[in-house]
Amino acid sequence: MNDETTAAQNAVVIKKYANRRLYNTATSTYVTLDDLAAMVKSGTDFVVYDAKSGEDITRSVLTQIIFEEENKGTNLLPINFLRQLIRFYGDNMQAFIPSYLDFSLQTLTKDQDKFRQQMMDAWGSDPIKAVEEQTKRNMAMFSDAMRMFNPFAAAMPGAPPPSTRPAPPSAASPSKDDLQALKDQLSAMQQKIDTLAKN
Repeated sequence: MNDETTAAQNAVVIKKYANRRLYNTATSTYVTLDDLAAMVKSGTDFVVYDAKSGEDITRSVLTQIIFEEENKGTNLLPINFLRQLIRFYGDNMQAFIPSYLDFSLQTLTKDQDKFRQQMMDAWGSDPIKAVEEQTKRNMAMFSDAMRMFNPFAAAMPGAPPPSTRPAPPSAASPSKDDLQALKDQLSAMQQKIDTLAKN
């Protein structure tokens, strides 16, 4: 007796009626696909039977739950994975795929706590935020490197702003006194020009 048979014997029975309503025989209530998804996540096994024919339609209902989750924007299945999976239909490897995928997911499930801890150790409590921050740091370093090799890039339209790090003091940069002297000279020249223009 395999695991699927044992699970089916201990599972909650769900009946699907012609109006597409799902009925939980254990609680005597109608349920939705979201309710069934919650049961799966909580570890509650169930089987779904067509109320009229008695056919086991658990696989199609579980597939429908995945379809609904993907439509909500929870993209768990990469496009390349879906393409490859479709290619296996009718292939001579088709018979081995279900057991391989089942084994892979069982291994991931057993190691998920260890995997989560490794992710937290590597990225902290918020891995998405950590990746975003690392990306920003990488872009800032890239921008600094580009300005170093191309000093004219900073003057180009659309060039990223310089990094917030203070620039090292340069011996060639003018002091405040020098700038004031230049302003005074320009002002004196302007007065001379105005005087000549009046004459």
